[in-house]
This record gives sequence, structure tokens and C-alpha cells, in this order.
Amino acid sequence: MSQPDPGDVPTEAWSGVHRGPLRAGEWVRLVDGKGRKHNFCLEPGKRFFSNRGHLDHDELIGREEGFTVTSSAGGEYLVFRPLLSEFVVSMPRGAAVVYPKDAAQIIAMADIFPGAHVVEAGVGSGALTCSLLRAVGPYGRVSSYERREEFADVARRNVSQFFGAPDGETHPAWRLTIGDLAEALPASGEQCDRIILDMLAPWDCLDAAADALRPGGIVCAYVATTTQMSRFVETVRVHGGFTEPTGWESLVRDWHVEGLAVRPGHKMIGHTAFLVTARRMAPGERAPRKSRRPAPGAYGPDYTGPRSADVPDEPAEG
Repeated sequence: MSQPDPGDVPTEAWSGVHRGPLRAGEWVRLVDGKGRKHNFCLEPGKRFFSNRGHLDHDELIGREEGFTVTSSAGGEYLVFRPLLSEFVVSMPRGAAVVYPKDAAQIIAMADIFPGAHVVEAGVGSGALTCSLLRAVGPYGRVSSYERREEFADVARRNVSQFFGAPDGETHPAWRLTIGDLAEALPASGEQCDRIILDMLAPWDCLDAAADALRPGGIVCAYVATTTQMSRFVETVRVHGGFTEPTGWESLVRDWHVEGLAVRPGHKMIGHTAFLVTARRMAPGERAPRKSRRPAPGAYGPDYTGPRSADVPDEPAEG
């Protein structure tokens, strides 16, 4: 992929970040005194209505973000452009979104870097795609594969909305393909640095991911259940072309802080998904076999998934 000349890429080009006065066509986020949030696109001559009266969009256009405005019925609202983490939890959805806490873990733990070529399987509603495009920067590339056209349409609209793309344009670092990654990625002949698998059966794409990943590259699976995590981890082990996989989840809890009254908040973001990562070995190389002693029953008669050669047979009962 040819890279643009640095002089051809404006500072804010396709970053999803806008500075200066609010402009018509931009999205804003209003928050009232009770924390209720409203997102809408600024359009000259239009009005925003709530249970606290109305606001004219023209009152907001042309002002620097970070101000308060009062509605016709006396309601006060704080006005900012939405952050990416705020945008993705309120965007229109075709499929469930990857929440900010998981997107942040993927960016950090899968080491998504500026200029990287990242392949994404399962574009969903475009939430993770926005984070990936931010991370790879103007000289990177994100290749997304989605099997369902209706999900792809929602993702296109959301990505275009967040990055402020003109009508009919898409992010220049993004290519969205309708199809199954297991078939479409080998056919493309692409080589990539990172592969993110956000799908029901990521193990079905492991062979294609292994062929496309450069040595040292990372595969990362995003799965909802323990059975999916187990199946993917064991499939990676059986494949043999990756390092020992690592699986984890993250939990986020806010804190109430007021003087000496410091305590955990009443709400927390608990389980959303599990993440699993592994690194690609060089062709023909295998990682040293990990010495492990499985818990009794781990691979007993009820286990029907993949099983690597270094797992000892369990003695028969009796």
C-alpha cells in the first residue's frame, strides 16, 4: 500500500477530532444536571426538544465547546463534542458494540501501532473499527470482513459519522469487504500485522489468520462465553504455529469521591467479553512445549474440543 506524502495529510484529517467553534453538520453531546445525555447533529434552523423545553441549534453553532446553555424551560446543559468512548455507546446498532474498556485492551494488549495493517473479522456496528482506525493513523490500514450486509451498512454510517466523512466517502485507511474471512482473506493474498476476530466461531478462521499474519504478528479473539474461550485457546494450542495463548477479561468500577466519603460506586461495568491473544511463530517454527498439569477432569470424557498432543491421557476410572 503506497503511503501519502506527510504534507498531504492535514493534522485533523480523518482523526475524528475536531477543534475550534462548533460547526453545522457536527455532532454534539448535551448532558443535564442529572447526567442524562443527548447526542444530535447540528443543523441550522433546527431545534432540540426535551422534557426541559427546547434549544435552537443556532444557539450552539459558532461557539467553542465546553459551555453551558439554558433551555426554554430553564434546563441547563453542558455542551461538548462527543468523545469516541461516548459516541460508541450511543451509536445506532446493527450488532452489539465492542465497549470502550475492551477496545482499549485490544489496542494496548494486541499492540496496535501507527502504520500497522490490521485485519478485523466481524465489523459489527463499527465501534472497534473506529478505535482501530484511530490507532493505525493515516499511514496504516484496517481491512474489515463482515458476512452480513445489514451490519456492514450500519458500520459504514457510524464510521462515516464519527470521522465526519463527506457523503459517499469512506475513511481512506479502511477497506470493508462483505464475506467470510476464512475464505476472503486467503483469496486476497494480504499479509498483515494484527488480526482481531470478533465473531461466534473464531477458531474457524485460525488457519486463514495464521497464513496472513507476519511472523511476530498477533491474533486476538473477542468472545462472550467461557466455552468459546476454551475452544479458541485449545485450537490455537493444537495449531502449533502460535505462542501459548493468554485469555483474560477486564472489569471497571467507578468510585464516589466527596471529601472524606470515598467509596466504590454502586455501578460497575462487569463482564462484557473475554479476550485471547497469541503471537505468530516464524514458518516451520514451534514454541517450546509448555509444561502443564491439567486439573482432574479437565480433559475427561465430557470434553469434546480440540486437544493438543502435550496433554497426557487421563487414567480410566476404576
